Amino acid sequence: MDLSPLLRVQSRRPAPPRRRSKKTRDRVAKQEALIRAATKLFASKGYDVTTTREIAATAGCAEGLIHRYFQGKAGLLPGMMSYHASRNVGELNDRLPRADSLDGEIQQLMAWEVERMWRDRDLLRACLPHAILDPKVGRFISRIGPQRDAKAIAERLRRHRKKGTQVSDDDLDAISQAIGALGFSFGFMRPVVFGLDTRQARKAASRVARILTRGLEQR
Repeated sequence: MDLSPLLRVQSRRPAPPRRRSKKTRDRVAKQEALIRAATKLFASKGYDVTTTREIAATAGCAEGLIHRYFQGKAGLLPGMMSYHASRNVGELNDRLPRADSLDGEIQQLMAWEVERMWRDRDLLRACLPHAILDPKVGRFISRIGPQRDAKAIAERLRRHRKKGTQVSDDDLDAISQAIGALGFSFGFMRPVVFGLDTRQARKAASRVARILTRGLEQR
C-alpha cells in the first residue's frame, strides 16, 4: 500500500483548536466523520469490499470529499491510523492527571492502555490485517503508534524518578514498551481475538503493573 497520501493529509490537518474559522471547523468535522465511518466499515466489512459511497453515506458527506481530503480510499487507511495515533497521545497528555508516585503512574498508565486498546478495537481490526500482509504498513503503524506512545509514556515516568535512583532511562524505556505491549494484549488480543472476559483481562493487567513496580522498587 502506498502510504504517501498520509503525508499530505497530515500536512493539511489543522493545529489544535484555536480561533478556527467556520470553514476550517467544517473541514475538520467532515474529515473526522469520514475517518469514523471508514473505521467502522473497514472493521465490520473489510477494507476491500467497503466502497467510498458507503463510507460517504455513513459519514453524511459527499463522496468527492474522500478524494479531496485523502486522495481516495487508499489514503483513508493511513489517515485513520494517523488520526487515532495523534488523538491518543494528545489525550494521554491532556486528560490523564499525573499520579503521585511512580507506582501509581505505572498502574494508571497500564489501565489507560488497556482501555484505549479496547476502545480502538475497530481501528485495530481494520489495520492489523494490512500490517501483517504489508511490511510497509506495519512499519508505518509502529512509527506513528507504539513508538510515539512509548515515548509519551516514558516521559511521564521520568517525572517520577527520584534523585539518586538506580532506575535508568533504559529501564523506563523498556517499561514503557512493556506497558504498550501488555495494553495491546489485555485490551485487544484477549477480549477481542480470544473472546476472554474484559474484566478478567483488566484485573490481570493490573496485577502485572504491580509486578513491574515491585521490580523497580528492588533496584
